[in-house]
Amino acid sequence: MRKLLNTIYVTNEEMYLTLDGENLVCKLEGKERLRIPFENVENIVCFNYVGCSPALMGKCVEKTIPINFISPQGRFLAKVCGETKGNVFLRVAQIDKFRECGLSLAKGTMAAKFSNTRQVIRRTIHDTLALREDEEIKAVIKALGEGIDNVYNAESIEEVIGIEGYCAQSYFSIFNKLITNRKVPFTFEFRSKRPPLDPINAVLSFVYTLATSEFAASLETVGLDSYIGYCHALRSGRASLACDMVEEARCIVERFVLTLFNLQILGENDFETQISGAVWLNADGRKKVLARWQEKKRSDMMHPYLKQKIPMGLLPYVQSNLLAKYVRGDIDTYPSFLLK
Repeated sequence: MRKLLNTIYVTNEEMYLTLDGENLVCKLEGKERLRIPFENVENIVCFNYVGCSPALMGKCVEKTIPINFISPQGRFLAKVCGETKGNVFLRVAQIDKFRECGLSLAKGTMAAKFSNTRQVIRRTIHDTLALREDEEIKAVIKALGEGIDNVYNAESIEEVIGIEGYCAQSYFSIFNKLITNRKVPFTFEFRSKRPPLDPINAVLSFVYTLATSEFAASLETVGLDSYIGYCHALRSGRASLACDMVEEARCIVERFVLTLFNLQILGENDFETQISGAVWLNADGRKKVLARWQEKKRSDMMHPYLKQKIPMGLLPYVQSNLLAKYVRGDIDTYPSFLLK
């Protein structure tokens, strides 16, 4: 099993990354601020504008360490991951399998997403009697259950996407009620993405981006092409398979975001509002989210298929491995992740 190492998040917009022997070096205004051996790094996420040296990028390619470039607001820009690795026959098999079984995979992924979404709601309302009796929440839980049945009866991927859209809209219509701490100074009205229009949407988008980049890196690690998916339409520059895979794990992101707000870890001083109305995490807010996201990734979870505990940060690698086994024909069905 892959060892859980460290993801390095470069949050200072003026930081420059360079190489010194077997070490990653972070410099600010020409002065060294951090030095980390490559043996302790598995992924690099840069929110800076200055960038990194070509020598460092070459070393990361050699060590199969992806460098993700993300805007300070959390929008994915690009990724350096080097030449395609892995067995070329696996990639050919991936295309063939997705053409043959794409609808079946899409059904399983979305059914798992709806089931996991129900679990997020149920865990949140477990200790809140008023929410358990809330008619709108009951209706959404029912709609998600019906979505699972409907998605398995779908006859096309387009129909699956339509069902997913309806279920997502229903879920986010009651998302604000899941923020049970009345002291939270923010409200959530609807899901806004490009750009996010409130602090809760800003954090959701930010962490979704992190999770998607982690799935993209894990897929490349096991030899699958993260740009060839089975549900999301192919689009130049988009890691469609990573977008497919992260659907099963959105529940983890959403529970994480709800916890950040319910525990009041994030406050009004952690966000900035643009003239356009867009709301983004500021530097301090990003640091708070990233520190707790790393902590979350180190926490143990019971994997429902493996029946063993793994660090949550390994979930993308485990699911990618299982998908690769399915593509190779080692297992008959890809086991989507189900939150227990």
